[in-house]
Amino acid sequence: MSKNIILTNQEIEHKIKRIAYQIYETFVDEEEIVIAGIATNGFTFAKKIALVLETISPLKVSLCEVQINKQNPELPIHTSLSKEQYANKGLVLVDDVLNSGTTLIYAVKHFIDVPLKKFKTAVLVDRNHKKYPVKADFKGISLSTSLLEHVQVVFDENGDNYAYLS
Repeated sequence: MSKNIILTNQEIEHKIKRIAYQIYETFVDEEEIVIAGIATNGFTFAKKIALVLETISPLKVSLCEVQINKQNPELPIHTSLSKEQYANKGLVLVDDVLNSGTTLIYAVKHFIDVPLKKFKTAVLVDRNHKKYPVKADFKGISLSTSLLEHVQVVFDENGDNYAYLS
């Protein structure tokens, strides 16, 4: 299988900045927001967004890692922040790729049990193959692909990030 690069490192950096500005515009009335990233790539993406948000805005940004079993999403979900730490705050749930929507909808369901001021979702790649009525409020790129194609996002420790279609 060949790798078709759909986002280069530079393009990903640009998408991160744009999403961070969109989040800031949406949460401009808030003092503090929580950026909750779905482990592992979604959390890496969330950290990058949070870093930009902290440089472009006065918002206090709290990071939260969301542990979900992607093969069996109805199992209990664990978060690095307690419910009390994100209750009554604005929250953005972040993942790298929105494919069927299964992971995102179960993660949304987890956060719905807690009162939030505002709740949004962000993804780097939206694949348009949803099984559930879930959407990304902020997205880097929308991609119409075949069901046989696979989108992979690589966040390299050396900063060489890219997304490809295989």
